[in-house]
Amino acid sequence: MKGTVVTGRAAIPDWEISGYVEYIKAGQKQGDMLLVVPEGKFAVRLGNEAAIKQRVNLTKGSYYSVTFTMTRTCAQDEKLNVSVSPNVEADDWGILPVQTVYSSNGWDSYAWGFQADDAEVDISFHNPGIGEDPACGPLIDLIALKALNIPKRTQHNLVKNGNFEEGPYVFPNSSWGVLVPPHIEDDHSPIPGWIIDSLKAVKYVDSDHFAVPEGKRAVELVAGRESAVSQVVFTVPGKAYVLTFAVGDARDSCEGQMQVEARAGRGSVRVPYESKGKGGFVRAELRFEAEAARTQVAFLSSYYTMASDHSGSLCGPVIDDVKLLAVRGSK
Repeated sequence: MKGTVVTGRAAIPDWEISGYVEYIKAGQKQGDMLLVVPEGKFAVRLGNEAAIKQRVNLTKGSYYSVTFTMTRTCAQDEKLNVSVSPNVEADDWGILPVQTVYSSNGWDSYAWGFQADDAEVDISFHNPGIGEDPACGPLIDLIALKALNIPKRTQHNLVKNGNFEEGPYVFPNSSWGVLVPPHIEDDHSPIPGWIIDSLKAVKYVDSDHFAVPEGKRAVELVAGRESAVSQVVFTVPGKAYVLTFAVGDARDSCEGQMQVEARAGRGSVRVPYESKGKGGFVRAELRFEAEAARTQVAFLSSYYTMASDHSGSLCGPVIDDVKLLAVRGSK
């Protein structure tokens, strides 16, 4: 190392580095600013065009999710390019912006999904930015890789993974949840069955740190109408269906009037929920008649909400326990 700059390509065990990579110690100062390390004593910062990558052995054709924690360290807009290579056609990649911080800690955990096209791949984290200060760039910490099980539809629920139990790895000691980026930045959703059908991310929350209506996992719509999830289900034209789901709050100081809009085909319903920020939920349903062999089921938040702890962090309603069944006796 030269100061904080890592000069050897293999100086960080199990990782290969390139470009301006710094090894940051917790409490280190950058001018008047204190650099915060999310967990432990050290993290890495990726400067201009810097990258770190690691080769891993996977099962070809299987789906995986990478969870990692990152934060910005400069005033400029920062981005992180996450990629997996080699790929049969082209490298699988997605660029995640680091402008918006959703948690009150100053950092966020993100999940990014992919399908393994080979048994041996390189997972890379790359800062594509070129700023005046070569050191400016995102700080990366806490990286985990998880194999995803793809849930199947059953006779008891036409929605896959309706309770959101299958999803990205959640760090046991983290209390800020995991952000899942929109599908425009990630072709393979790390929440199997669901598409993040919006401009902004949704938050994947666990029952160890949040209030969850059912089971151990749920999704929080943290960015108002810019935060939505959807799924395409198989239906029979002319047949009647009923969609049931739970709406609540995550017990994360998100208080006030909330509202979730649920849509299925041409049917829609708005479910109001008055949150005290202490957990709780209501159940709702939407009845509709299918018009096609495939019907999109979607959920979005009507309002923009901020946490009442004066942190300025975005929050919103939680959805969980989504079920879709055909109405008996309908054609």
